[in-house]
Amino acid sequence: MNDVKTRWLALYVLCLGDLMIVLDSSIVNVALPSIQSDLGFSQSALAWVVNAYLLTFGGFLLLSGRLGDLLGNRRVFLGGVVAFVVASVACGLAPTAGLLVAGRAVQGLGGAAVSAVALSLIVELFQDPAERAKAMGFFGFVMSGGGAVGVLLGGVLTGLFSWHWIFLVNVPIGVGVFVAARRVLPTDEVVAQRGRIDVLGAVLVTAALMLSVYGIVESEPWLIVGSVILLAVFVLRESRVAEPLVPLRLFRLRNVVVSQVVGVLWAAAMFAWFFLAALYLQQVLGYDALEVGLAFVPTSVVMAYCSLRVSDKLVLRFGIRPPLVVGLLLAAVSLALFSRAPVDGHFLVDVLPSMLLLGAGAGIAFNPVLLAAMGDVEPHESGLASGVVNTSFMMGGALGLAVLVSLSSSRTSSLLADGAGSLEALNGGFQLAFGAGACFAALAALVGGVFLRPKPMAMPDDESGSPVVEQRAPASVVETPEG
Repeated sequence: MNDVKTRWLALYVLCLGDLMIVLDSSIVNVALPSIQSDLGFSQSALAWVVNAYLLTFGGFLLLSGRLGDLLGNRRVFLGGVVAFVVASVACGLAPTAGLLVAGRAVQGLGGAAVSAVALSLIVELFQDPAERAKAMGFFGFVMSGGGAVGVLLGGVLTGLFSWHWIFLVNVPIGVGVFVAARRVLPTDEVVAQRGRIDVLGAVLVTAALMLSVYGIVESEPWLIVGSVILLAVFVLRESRVAEPLVPLRLFRLRNVVVSQVVGVLWAAAMFAWFFLAALYLQQVLGYDALEVGLAFVPTSVVMAYCSLRVSDKLVLRFGIRPPLVVGLLLAAVSLALFSRAPVDGHFLVDVLPSMLLLGAGAGIAFNPVLLAAMGDVEPHESGLASGVVNTSFMMGGALGLAVLVSLSSSRTSSLLADGAGSLEALNGGFQLAFGAGACFAALAALVGGVFLRPKPMAMPDDESGSPVVEQRAPASVVETPEG
């Protein structure tokens, strides 16, 4: 019993650490106007408060996952927490724009280390399929709900105090996570020969990912072309080196590949929804920072309930695909509803239904996505797989956000040229972007429903005496009980 309690305490610590990281991808959005005013950012330079974090976070995920496999997940997790907390202090106290951007870049490094190994540690801790489904549901809420919680927390802290606190709030949380993690996380196994790090491969893939993110957020096609070339060189190297950073056999696992595609499309829709919904509330409906944060409360509450109380039960009863498809379709409907939101919209009629559906869809779908991605991976490569999962979500989010914001801006400019009023033109741009996001979510549901092939595994009867069915797990992790 004590062992069970320790595992769940470890899960809570890992989720709190990852929540701290996920929050930083969205918490600054509501505070950007205040940051610009205080530190004198130009409009173009202000984007670097977000971009500096995305660049280093996305660029170092795969390397961090591999370091976890080679040096120990616990060690990498603790190092990432320390780097993130120190960088948060630097951001919160930054007197100039340059120092804030530098602090955000270091936050991205620490965040990559924490996120890349957290999922791997959960897989290591929970080897029983039923327990793992519940643990993944909890972790799924943290990853999917972090965006909504981030907007809420950013609005509350900025509205009641100042933008500095969106960074300084990480300090007590990070210190608590570090102390607790040292007590409850499993000690890294001592292995005489852990292998070597493919340094050149790490440089190539990190440079490729950073160039691609930079090219996306800055709309520079030649940078994206450069990133594709670097990625091709990386793949060629990985096919020939003795100890690759990313064994290419990982991408021969059907469920791993399909879950990455679903993750890219899903994150593209999710990131855009949080970003554009906040802008719609602020710029079209005239909400202040605190009101925007409070508007996201329904999403957070429904997402938490579905992630913690509904998702794992659906997976155990129906397998991975049905709840995945249903959750993604609910998200698509949510975005479609927002694509009809008018200039004079009302919260109860035009905002709340979408908030509730998005919360339900994200809460139900995220657990199956994670289980599908990790289910076929051997334990000794779980850190790498975790890094790949996080990379696909981050890259999908960055790409989707860039594409949908570009669509929105183009539509707004076109409407202005046709003589529409500024507010109508702005809202027209948002409507088009929400509609495109709905297509992303629907396509993710289609891909997951058609191509995902999780193999069911017979499990013992649950407490009610009804047989449950779980996804296939690696034979080296979970053995099928006899009888």
